[in-house]
Amino acid sequence: MITIHSAQLIELLAAYLWPFVRIAALITVAPIWGTRVIPMRVRIGLALALTVVVVPLLDSTDYPEPFSAHGVLITAQQVLVGLMMGFMVRLVFSALETGGQLIGMTMGLGFAQMNDPANGVTVPVVSQFYTLLATLIFLALNGHLLLVDVLVESFRILPVDHLLGSDGLWSLVLWGGWVFKGAVLIALPVVTALLLVNLSFGVMMRAAPQLNVFAIGFPITLLLGFAFMLAALPVFLPQFNDLLERSFAAMAAMLGR
Repeated sequence: MITIHSAQLIELLAAYLWPFVRIAALITVAPIWGTRVIPMRVRIGLALALTVVVVPLLDSTDYPEPFSAHGVLITAQQVLVGLMMGFMVRLVFSALETGGQLIGMTMGLGFAQMNDPANGVTVPVVSQFYTLLATLIFLALNGHLLLVDVLVESFRILPVDHLLGSDGLWSLVLWGGWVFKGAVLIALPVVTALLLVNLSFGVMMRAAPQLNVFAIGFPITLLLGFAFMLAALPVFLPQFNDLLERSFAAMAAMLGR
């Protein structure tokens, strides 16, 4: 007959609890997994499955009691680390949404809004187009598998019983600035071309004041905006790939690698 003592149960709970907290926090905010279309039960089941796989790969150490003051501090840190890792990748998709909003407002589609079922908010249709395109590319590049690999590696770079340094928080702040840079880089080709179109309409209105530019300018701007978006698609993949690489590099810097 096998006898299990309370100390062994607490040690087993500590070995699985804190990795599960970090994994669950990442899944909560990570792209695709953290969307509202994924039920909460599926997220919890995925976090449990990853925990069962990851824990045997970790080095066995003596963890403090989960319900002690030190244990509560470790739990809070695991939540913070998981949220920061998932948030860094989520910011890449936020950059695409911002870039799509800039394009939509420039081409006259700022009023065209649609419900985003993934996040439960209303976004411009151009932003939704770029978000869907980025999601498909993210899956095609096995970005979700790479995120799992980085998650497993994070337990080796920053073990559960190690504290997160201030440099990690500063890396997240610096990476937040790249959201706006990425949005500008994605929207810059189309916005620049549409700006030239608007300048041309201004010259036409100046040369022929009797010409109703507002009546013919709006449909022409829409058509040219879609044409410019189609022409700029070949450069979308390198820009999106560069943002993903920078996000994973920022994630490694946050963990102290």
